[in-house]
Amino acid sequence: MQPSASAIPDFYYALFAFYEPALTILGFIGAVHDPETTHNAQAPWPADSLPPTSLPKASIVTVIQLAHVCALMGVVNFFVLTAIRKNLSTQLAIQEKIIFALMTPLLMGDCMHLYVTLWALGDERWDISQWSPMLWTTIVLGFSLMIPRIMWHLGIWRYVDSRDGQPSVTTNEKE
Repeated sequence: MQPSASAIPDFYYALFAFYEPALTILGFIGAVHDPETTHNAQAPWPADSLPPTSLPKASIVTVIQLAHVCALMGVVNFFVLTAIRKNLSTQLAIQEKIIFALMTPLLMGDCMHLYVTLWALGDERWDISQWSPMLWTTIVLGFSLMIPRIMWHLGIWRYVDSRDGQPSVTTNEKE
């Protein structure tokens, strides 16, 4: 497939400006609707300890605030990527630099999210037959964002200035 003439072609735009914000907004709505279940599904509970049936207000606020930050990041993606496509459509090198500044910390977050999720499982992390539906959802949706972010960083299916840019004319070449 030939690289796109955009640093954020349709595939990546749809994924990061619509799919990711939708996931994060739905997560926020779920946390607001049922913060206890959201809290209790974050990691496995020891066999001898049941999850709490009610949470202190501080825990509820923390769960909702964390979900809010995630939703906010999704909404930021939409606005930043839309502004880049609209206002920098002819400045591909600048598009690439700004999107790199957005995608790099998000990729770091994807990696850390996966690491913490697996760490929380302890010795049972590779016993996938025991994974809950929430855990499967977390892993699969996490990879559905992390893999395309890695692809973007590798320059797959997009404009890469160092590879696709026009060579600049030096003073010696003008003479």
